Amino acid sequence: MIILTDEQINSFKAFIDKHEQFIIAGHKDPDGDCISSTLGVSYILEKLNKPFTLLNNGPFKRSEIKQYGEMFVNEIPFMSNEDIKKTGFIIVDCGEIARLGEVGDTKGYDFFIIDHHKTSAPLEGAVSIIDSTSPAASCLVQMLYEGIIGKLDKKAADILFFGLSTDTGFFRFLREDSANVFELTARLVTAGANPNKMYDRITGGKPYSTRKLLASTLNHAERYLGGKLVVAYETLEDTKKYGQEGRDSDMLYQALLSSEGVEAVVFARQETEHSCTAGFRSRDEIDVSVVAAHFGGGGHKNASGMSRDGKLETLIPEIVKEFSKIL
Repeated sequence: MIILTDEQINSFKAFIDKHEQFIIAGHKDPDGDCISSTLGVSYILEKLNKPFTLLNNGPFKRSEIKQYGEMFVNEIPFMSNEDIKKTGFIIVDCGEIARLGEVGDTKGYDFFIIDHHKTSAPLEGAVSIIDSTSPAASCLVQMLYEGIIGKLDKKAADILFFGLSTDTGFFRFLREDSANVFELTARLVTAGANPNKMYDRITGGKPYSTRKLLASTLNHAERYLGGKLVVAYETLEDTKKYGQEGRDSDMLYQALLSSEGVEAVVFARQETEHSCTAGFRSRDEIDVSVVAAHFGGGGHKNASGMSRDGKLETLIPEIVKEFSKIL
């Protein structure tokens, strides 16, 4: 991870000083890091006495983020042209307007992007801090907070530790080049973040139905490409039977990636009659962001995702075909 420069920190401070109010937005179907980095930015603005609106298209279906749903609006509030000129639009944990979902008209705003995804493309005209070497957007927000506000308080430390923990799989995705990430983490713990309680919060409290759904999804899993790729899927019937609250895809990925010879895992879902989503995970040097980008998605080298119109029966063969090019 690259430590932010004074120039980068000052560019964000200048953006804040330039505007009277703010919209802080993250990608649709948010995860822990999206919520963490959004709230982390709001804490910076709060300390500077700058008003803001939290924006996310949802849904807040993951059990660990459900409690935050009521803090966000799902579309941009009506504003006059004069109000728009005074408003800074901060996008965190993604770099593309399309990934925000159906949030309304974004024309006329000044944008600032804070992101860490490898596939993130800078929005034309926006000021941006994009570092794909950072394991979480919350790391970038932490450095901005410390550079602008100073010492972390417990509220900021808790929420930023939440984002870092979720996007690193509670640190198991980090490698030998992550010493400075642990230095950031040490400062979060010093400020009051509790690793034991955070692990329990992230991994515990799952509805019993998710255990049954996990079993059903594992039962659907098939191996491809000489066993290097495993594709599991969830049908509309599965969702109807077990619900979508607190889906535990992380445990699914862990179970399948730990199987001998498996280098990549796909978890595809039929979200509606006419649309699907898919998550990709991989080991070591397999870059799944290449496959995600082919389908209009994005993410990281070892963790990416996508969504598109279609049916599982046609999407899965297309995904396998693309994986055949990298496996």
